[in-house]
Amino acid sequence: MWREPARPDWIRRRPGAPWLVVATVCIGAFMGQLDASIVTLAVPAIRTDMNATLAQVEWVALIYLLVLVGSISAVGRLADMVGRKLLYTYGFALFTLASLGCALAPDITWLLVARAVQAVGAAMLQANSVALIRTSMPAGKLGKAIGLQGAAQAIGLAMGPSVGGLLIGLGGWRWVFFVNIPAGIIGLLLGWFLLPRTHVKAPRARLDWLGLVALMPAVGALLLALSEAARLGFGNSVVLGLLGASLVLFVLFALRERRARHPLVDLSLFRSGTFSRGVATGLLGYLVLFGVLFVTPLHLESEYFLPPAQAGLLLTVLPVTLGLVAPVAGLLADRFGARLPASAGMGLAAAALAALVFSSHDLWVTAAALAAMGMGLGLFTPANNASVAAAGHDHQAGMVSGVLNMTRGVGTSLGVALGAVAYSLANALGNSAGAPAVPGLGFRIAVALFAVLGAAAAILSFLGRRARPKALPAPEDHSEPG
Repeated sequence: MWREPARPDWIRRRPGAPWLVVATVCIGAFMGQLDASIVTLAVPAIRTDMNATLAQVEWVALIYLLVLVGSISAVGRLADMVGRKLLYTYGFALFTLASLGCALAPDITWLLVARAVQAVGAAMLQANSVALIRTSMPAGKLGKAIGLQGAAQAIGLAMGPSVGGLLIGLGGWRWVFFVNIPAGIIGLLLGWFLLPRTHVKAPRARLDWLGLVALMPAVGALLLALSEAARLGFGNSVVLGLLGASLVLFVLFALRERRARHPLVDLSLFRSGTFSRGVATGLLGYLVLFGVLFVTPLHLESEYFLPPAQAGLLLTVLPVTLGLVAPVAGLLADRFGARLPASAGMGLAAAALAALVFSSHDLWVTAAALAAMGMGLGLFTPANNASVAAAGHDHQAGMVSGVLNMTRGVGTSLGVALGAVAYSLANALGNSAGAPAVPGLGFRIAVALFAVLGAAAAILSFLGRRARPKALPAPEDHSEPG
């Protein structure tokens, strides 16, 4: 039960065996993003069907995010200890069973508990995806592989609204969760037979429970603060209290990790300029992406009076172009190093947003800017992720992957919060007594903020080293036979 099986010899010896690992990981990446975007559409139907309050149904999405981001670093560390294949395949099993629990939930309490369990399964998948790719790919192919994973995520994000609308229209909100079951079973079987075992690569260690006790509430308080800030603003006393509590807990976590024999997150990783810059720019990249995804539909519906379906369709231009460009960016990173595609990509995204600030009154310009931004982020994300994934030692791959994914969750929440605050505050000032109305002012201010942050990420990326992403020998090269 706790021992990873080796791949069959006829699979392990195939020249394309590493790409089978990438294909398996892409299933989890696709499903994770698809599920995240689908569930948001199901919230109104869940509220009506279960006669729940708005505050209750908001937790359907929030509890998933809190548990996922709060546990992902610990899961990554645990994977380094007991085996990444083991936790990845068990993650598919847990995610699938929890999806069934969500689909069959008789009331809102049951649904929330099942969503929390589903988030643990998702953390087991996400914390191991980049680590499995990194430890399976031959040298010179890591960037391309991570680019394909990024494309799978982007396609899942793009398909979410249309697939979700179709499922809810045909069978109701429960089918949003039922659809995960066949995909989860396929992923479980493929993972069991196609992924290499990895447990022999990790030295014996213990999980840092004290660090976990500090980290999970620290992340939870931060995400709750950002969620409330999107509604109440950053000056609200509740938001400030949560931010203060999060800061104290993060300090306690850092103090604990400096003394722990087997830390949950090895803080020495941040001494690497490549790692620390990659984490910082990655956070900014996800902040910009999800901030724009949040404010653009509001702008399209309020200024162009587009119905939600049409606004969502226009918005898919961004993830579609991101998904098309991501594999190419991976190839560029393998050949030239991460600095060129990462800095050029964020520079393009920032320029597209700057153009949008001054031309947001034209729908075609908006669509073109979203496409250019998708291209830019498609260049940036795989190259940056590959450089971060290559940091640290082989037995830290899960830890590094966990930190990378935790950064994505925090960046996502921060982007939504900043977008909501900037959008609301600018509109409130623009509509104040005696001030002339400025169409789309809130959108322009929010986009200008994201353009500045994108430019900062481009500069940080350019300051990084040119080193190409490195990869490790396949784990089974050093394991015992069988």
